[in-house]
Amino acid sequence: MCQVPVFCWISATVLEHMLTTEQRGELPKTLTDLYSHFLLVQTKRKKNKYDKGCETSPQELTEADGDFLLKLGRLAFKQLQKGDIMFYQEDLERCGLSVTESSVYSGVCTEIFRRESVIFQKSVYCFVHLSVQEFLAAVYMFHGFTNRKTEVLQDFFRKKDSTKKSLKEFLQGFFRKKVDDDDGGGYSSLDVFLNAAMEKSLQSENGHLDLFVRFLHGLCLESNHRLLGGLLGQTQNSPEIIQRVIKNLKEMNAYNISPDRSINIFHCLTEMNDQSVHQEIQEFMKSENRSQELSEIHCSALAYMLQMSEEVLDELDLSKYRTSVQGKQRLIPAVRNCRKARLRGCSLTDISCSSLVSALKSNHSHLRDLDLSHNKLQDSGVKLLCSGLESPHCRLETLGLEGCSLTEISCSCLVSALKSNPSHLRDLDLSGNQLQDSGVKLLCSGLESPHCRLETLG
Repeated sequence: MCQVPVFCWISATVLEHMLTTEQRGELPKTLTDLYSHFLLVQTKRKKNKYDKGCETSPQELTEADGDFLLKLGRLAFKQLQKGDIMFYQEDLERCGLSVTESSVYSGVCTEIFRRESVIFQKSVYCFVHLSVQEFLAAVYMFHGFTNRKTEVLQDFFRKKDSTKKSLKEFLQGFFRKKVDDDDGGGYSSLDVFLNAAMEKSLQSENGHLDLFVRFLHGLCLESNHRLLGGLLGQTQNSPEIIQRVIKNLKEMNAYNISPDRSINIFHCLTEMNDQSVHQEIQEFMKSENRSQELSEIHCSALAYMLQMSEEVLDELDLSKYRTSVQGKQRLIPAVRNCRKARLRGCSLTDISCSSLVSALKSNHSHLRDLDLSHNKLQDSGVKLLCSGLESPHCRLETLGLEGCSLTEISCSCLVSALKSNPSHLRDLDLSGNQLQDSGVKLLCSGLESPHCRLETLG
C-alpha cells in the first residue's frame, strides 16, 4: 500500500501528529491501529478549525463526533456492499448527512465534481480513499454488532435465497440470547460473528470485502477500543475469545477459494497482532531442513512472503513441501516471483488457474517455465490460462500440460495463444490428452502462424 500516495499521506498525517504532540504513545503496528489514529487526528483538526481552537485530547470523541462518524460509517457500509465508491447527495441524505456537515469533516469525506452532461453539473461524493470507506464501514458494522443492531447484520449476511426466519436463526448464533429479546441482555459471541464475516468475504468474487474484514478483526482488540472509545460500543472481549478468533483463522477452510484470496486470512491474523505464523515461516525459510509439515495458513503466509521478497526464486517445486493438497494450492501465488514453477499433480483446478493468469499478465513477471502436468485443469482451466498466455507481458517459454484432461476445445484456445504477437512459447507438452484428430488439426493452424515460435511439441 506504500505505493498509493493517499496511503502515504494518511501514514504521514498520523506519524506527524504523534511525533510532534504530547500524544506520542506507541506507534501503530497494524492498519487498523493506523486508521483509528487517523480518524482521531482528523476529528481533532476539525475541532481546532471550527470550534475556535478548543483543545481536547484526540482520545476524546464527543457524542456529536460519534453520531456523525457512525452516519458516515453507514454511508460507507451501504455503498461498499453495492461496490460503489462514488455517491450522490441523495445517498448522503438517506444516511442522515447534510452536505454542509460533510464539508466540515473534509479530511474524511470530500466533494468532487464531475460534468455528467452538457446541460448541468451534478455533485459527486467519495471518501478520500477506498480504504477509508472500508474502515468506516467496519466501524459501523462492529458498532452494530456490539449494540445488537440486528438490521445491520441482516443487511450484510442476507442471501438471495434466505427467508426472514432462516436469517433470524442464523443471526441467533451471534448471541447467547435470542436476537428478538427487548431487554438488551446477553453477551455477544465475537468469534462466531467474525468467522461468519470472514466466510462471507471469501465468497466475494472480486475481493471487495477483504480489507473491510481485516479492519473488523483489528477492531476487536482492546487497544483500538481505547482509541475509539464509545464509537465501537461496549463488549467483553476476554483473552479466551480473542484466542478462539485466532484459532478459527488458523483453521479456516478455504476450499474452492482462489489462493490469492486465501492470503487475506493471514492478513487478518496480523491485524490481531498475532505474529506466530509469520515467525514460524521465517524460521522455516532460514532452516536448511525443509521437512517440517506446513499447515494451510502456513502456506498462505509463505506464499505472501515469497511474493514480497526482493529475491526472485529460481524454482518453486510444490512436491518438496510437506502439506495437504489445499496447502499446495495456497502456495500458488508465489509463482509471481519465481522463474520456474513445478506444480505437477497438485489437484489444481480452474480456480487455481486464476492466480496463474494474474502472474502471467504481470508487468514484472519472471516466470519462464511452468509445469502443470497431471492436474485436472480441463478445458475451462486452459481457457483461463490462455488469456494469460496472450498477454503482451507474458514471457513464458515452456508449458507442460501432460495428462490434464484436455480436449479439442483446449486446442482452439492454445491456437490463439500461439498466434499472439509476440509469442515466446518454445516448448509445449500436450501428451496424455484426448485431443483427437480434430484437436490436432486446430493446433496445426496455430503452428502455421508467422508469430508461432514453438520448437518442441509433445
